[in-house]
Amino acid sequence: MALKVCKFGGTSMADGNVIRRVKDIIYGDDARRYVVVSAPGKRYSGDVKVTDMLYACQSETEKTGGCKDSFAKVRARFESIVKELNTDFDIKSVLDETENLIVENNSPDFTASRGEYLCARVCAAAFDAEFIDAADVIFFKENGAFDGEKSYAAVAAALSGVRRAVIPGFYGTGADGKVKTFSRGGSDVSGSIVARAVNASLYENWTDVSGFLACDPRIVDSPKRIKNISYKELRELSYMGASVLHADSIFPVRKANIPIQIKNTFAPADEGTTILPISRYMPSGNIVTGIAGKKDFTVIFIEKSMMNSEIGFVCKVLGVLARENISVEHIPSGIDTMSLVIESSQLKLGELNRIIEGIQAEVDPDVIRVIEDIALIATVGHGMSSSVGTSARLFNALAAANVNIRMIDQGSSEINIIVGVKNDDYEKTIKAIYSEFFK
Repeated sequence: MALKVCKFGGTSMADGNVIRRVKDIIYGDDARRYVVVSAPGKRYSGDVKVTDMLYACQSETEKTGGCKDSFAKVRARFESIVKELNTDFDIKSVLDETENLIVENNSPDFTASRGEYLCARVCAAAFDAEFIDAADVIFFKENGAFDGEKSYAAVAAALSGVRRAVIPGFYGTGADGKVKTFSRGGSDVSGSIVARAVNASLYENWTDVSGFLACDPRIVDSPKRIKNISYKELRELSYMGASVLHADSIFPVRKANIPIQIKNTFAPADEGTTILPISRYMPSGNIVTGIAGKKDFTVIFIEKSMMNSEIGFVCKVLGVLARENISVEHIPSGIDTMSLVIESSQLKLGELNRIIEGIQAEVDPDVIRVIEDIALIATVGHGMSSSVGTSARLFNALAAANVNIRMIDQGSSEINIIVGVKNDDYEKTIKAIYSEFFK
């Protein structure tokens, strides 16, 4: 029998009326047995997400030793949801207990996790399902990394024989026995973990959009929907800013060859986007699958004659960054040159000065200069590697749009080409690439 794990995002949990819609979706397919939920999101423009309310609770707790004022907003939100659901769930007792535990624990991770916890408690009652606390089945190692071996076994054991269950996303238990969260948006990862643990036939990720679009709709009007995409393509696009799915959510299901389907809670009949392992991937016929990018990078350009013959040159340069705890996004290089592409948010003026001084001391370059306000745009697609002239088309399109390319980097997999341009040319670059390959 097919088995599906469903994750519903914050908008899908925004109020009781939407949660009733979610219940209809679940009961509309008998294979949808296990549900992972996020904290309630915004109900309308200008509304506040429950997770943000909880961050305010933590701030108040740290300052005053209590969170009565901030938690009142959380309390009102969940009481409203239960009222809209018209259930007899005793939300007051659960909220009282939660407020006390937030103060008692005084932990940012514990406090932030309570939105998912409370939502799962309410949904389990509304869906006539069993509540499984993520803290009992998802674990982290001492170094903070996810403990897959322990977690998969615990999830599988907890769900064995359970007809229908609701599990809160976003958190688990650290090696110290305390609640620990994934990075924000980590409920996608939780859903993927549950799907892997129960060997699901499909992981459905329900959001407020009908799948992935070929590029940002805020830049290009009505971009095409991507019908099928591979794990590799998704990883590239997610990393470069496509935000429908948490980038790390791919890994658990990819190892088990479980497809992911992005679906729209508000338009459940829409086909959505299916993310497939390469062994099951069916190309759409388009050379390019999608385009994504980010602004605000800094490039440190280094030039030195005979760099290629100097043993350990790159290692010495990267060692300087490691000492400053700075990660590098890309390292385009030539015979006597290399560039370090770093997200500008990592760099303060003092750190940048120390990095420059450290590189000069370690490798004595002939030239070293800093280029700021750079945007990176990735053009991604399996069809690119087998299509002659793809790069030429891309660069000609940017030349015609009067875009000056400051950097080019192509991955060894040949499914992506990354160009660096000035921040001011970011939108123009995406429009030009989309027009060339999709119109």
